[in-house]
Amino acid sequence: MAHGMYHYIQQAWKHPDTKTLRERMIAWRASETVVKLDKPLRLDRARALGYKDKKGFVVVRVRLKRGGHKRHRPNKGRRSKRITSKKTLKMSYQWIAEQRAAVKYKNLEVLNSYKIGKDGIYYFFEVILINPQMPEIKNDKTMNWITNPANKGRVFRGLTSAAKKSRGLLQKSVKLKVRPSGRAWGHKGK
Repeated sequence: MAHGMYHYIQQAWKHPDTKTLRERMIAWRASETVVKLDKPLRLDRARALGYKDKKGFVVVRVRLKRGGHKRHRPNKGRRSKRITSKKTLKMSYQWIAEQRAAVKYKNLEVLNSYKIGKDGIYYFFEVILINPQMPEIKNDKTMNWITNPANKGRVFRGLTSAAKKSRGLLQKSVKLKVRPSGRAWGHKGK
């Protein structure tokens, strides 16, 4: 059976060339935290998540530090329960990467993101951003929903795909205490 180009790109990314990826990550480590790119590295993943090679679409690479987020130790008194060295985040690293990209590019909205690699120190994500003011986006029937004011700042309100996964909204059940929100249930769901 004949497959298309995107199928073979996807198969190649299942077992990437470690030497090439290692060289890329060395260069990424030396670069800035949020870097604007000419085109996505994983074209198959970007296209599946809504990327189009047209005006109004921007792809950025975000570098994010791995590992547990340490909590400060108390200064005085015997506080045995508070001396914890690790803080468990309620937000996934991918969601944090999306937010950092949105903070850097304030006039753009986050569409989606995907992981492109990790090493001993960092995670690397590519985030797809859209400029809602561009006429090419306003006239695109599949993408003009993002120009609606209700979608402004969607990454900060947990409305992207990575954020919904982190909030536990991809599964539906009566027993899950995540709907309509974590705050409504007193954060018992997560």
